Amino acid sequence: MLMAGPADSEGAGAACTRGAAGRVGGVRGGGGRGFGLIAVCALHSVPHSPQTVCLAACTPCRRPAEMLRLPTVLRQMRPVSRALAPHLTRAYAKDVKFGADARALMLQGVDLLADAVAVTMGPKGRTVIIEQSWGSPKVTKDGVTVAKSIDLKDKYKNIGAKLVQDVANNTNEEAGDGTTTATVLARSIAKEGFEKISKGANPVEIRRGVMLAVDAVIAELKKQSKPVTTPEEIAQVATISANGDKEIGNIISDAMKKVGRKGVITVKDGKTLEDELEIIEGMKFDRGYISPYFINTSKGQKCEFQDAYVLLSEKKISSVQSIVPALEIANAHRKPLVIIAEDVDGEALSTLVLNRLKVGLQVVAVKAPGFGDNRKNQLKDMAIATGGAVFGEEGLTLNIEDVQPHDLGKVGEVIVTKDDAMLLKGKGDKAQIEKRIQEITEQLETTNSEYEKEKLNERLAKLSDGVAVLKVGGTSDVEVNEKKDRVTDALNATRAAVEEGIVLGGGCALLRCIPALDSLTPANEDQKIGIEIIKRTLKIPAMTIAKNAGVEGSLIVEKILQSSSEVGYDAMLGDFVNMVEKGIIDPTKVVRTALLDAAGVASLLTTAEVVVTEIPKEEKDPAMGGMGGMGGGMGGGMF
Repeated sequence: MLMAGPADSEGAGAACTRGAAGRVGGVRGGGGRGFGLIAVCALHSVPHSPQTVCLAACTPCRRPAEMLRLPTVLRQMRPVSRALAPHLTRAYAKDVKFGADARALMLQGVDLLADAVAVTMGPKGRTVIIEQSWGSPKVTKDGVTVAKSIDLKDKYKNIGAKLVQDVANNTNEEAGDGTTTATVLARSIAKEGFEKISKGANPVEIRRGVMLAVDAVIAELKKQSKPVTTPEEIAQVATISANGDKEIGNIISDAMKKVGRKGVITVKDGKTLEDELEIIEGMKFDRGYISPYFINTSKGQKCEFQDAYVLLSEKKISSVQSIVPALEIANAHRKPLVIIAEDVDGEALSTLVLNRLKVGLQVVAVKAPGFGDNRKNQLKDMAIATGGAVFGEEGLTLNIEDVQPHDLGKVGEVIVTKDDAMLLKGKGDKAQIEKRIQEITEQLETTNSEYEKEKLNERLAKLSDGVAVLKVGGTSDVEVNEKKDRVTDALNATRAAVEEGIVLGGGCALLRCIPALDSLTPANEDQKIGIEIIKRTLKIPAMTIAKNAGVEGSLIVEKILQSSSEVGYDAMLGDFVNMVEKGIIDPTKVVRTALLDAAGVASLLTTAEVVVTEIPKEEKDPAMGGMGGMGGGMGGGMF
């Protein structure tokens, strides 16, 4: 190894800059070729030119540079690259399976997921307990929650499970319910399809036959569908979707009665043992008064104003001069003033509090809700709802000191507590409010983020005429979460029923569609097989509900088919009843979406001929060092 630099490496101010020879050119090797030299700082391990100062530290390097030939460096790296190469290659290696082998493994995954989801179906369906990475296990009867929780170790089985999981997710996103129905339908179509393909049928033609039959069933469902007209029917739909819980059905019906069928209804955790319904009119947000000195009523420790002005600011307000013009306008018109800003502190806050206490100034300061863009959007919503402007908004040259009466929002009533604030009866322009609602609705349709959807729904709720909040009660978090899943399903099912109407429940609607398939004329024998697959699949939901109730599904289905059109099986009572009179009904949209999604994915699954997966890396157990002797303590590779 060639060294360059002063001999005394510890001398004060010694640097790794220049070698003793001063300039370094090239070193003649065998054959007359010159090799370039790299200076490597021994202290910092940083390569640099021998003619330049080491820049790896603020202080001069106190050790000499080591001059390494480039081939020497490469030679040292070669064994390392050879050792790593097999591992790097293996990380990208793929495993490929063809035909029946691949389909058989995927079907095992489909079966496993469908079996886990199917047990939740019907009024006598069982619950599923899911381990969570934190907190207590989750207990649920919600099909999509069960489906999402399943992740299989075998790659091929997992592909089958994930495809059916997509069916449940798609149905849940589009209709909000019917995920269990979609899962059992998808399993039936895939299983029958694989069986026929293994006997030589053409998978592409089978898929065409399946989709032909599905179109006919959907047309028949639309004929059977009846519009939802009464609160009783809404309650019945919600009750069925909540697994027969009449209390949930009635509370959802009441909520829709109070805020309208297109009104905003949200579900939250309650703080009592009972379920509660709260109707909120206007804009409510979770920020209270900045100082308790703003309280103007002894009853309830809150600040209440009638017919007030609202000053909105994106920025922090610290200077009293910035709010004096707004206070003067409010005082001249004899109106209370509500200040909503990022924060109000310092001189501004102390002046407001002093005037509130000494001269009875009618004012309250509240922090703006949310953070970042969400705060900006909420302030803009408030401005539109109250007919005011937002000061400090980017792109606007509006200064808070130049405020005019038309820049202040107007509200009929204001209630501010230590935890939240409510603006009621905003005087904003109706056309502008409708335009804003339309903008938020369009954003909801395009976003894929669950967090974004939640925030957009909250904003939509505040701009609407009224909001119904269903507070789900229970004795423990586990019970509340399980019930909340059912309430959310019931609410989604009710909205779907209002949108597209209702059909017979308990799987009967699909059974009544079977005769409609007899009139179809397939183009070939394989398409006929696809139609027959759907005929048998339409019986599966009713059979699964009966099986979960402890009776023989095939016998129940045959008896329903032989009965009049409105007769079905009440799994809760264990008897054959008039489904309409008993209120056992399903939303048309839920049944339609479940069948369409199941058929689309499952029939596509049957056309698969090759499956490619990644080969998992070999995980070696870490080597344990040997135990040392008594005298020397712990020895071997133990650290």
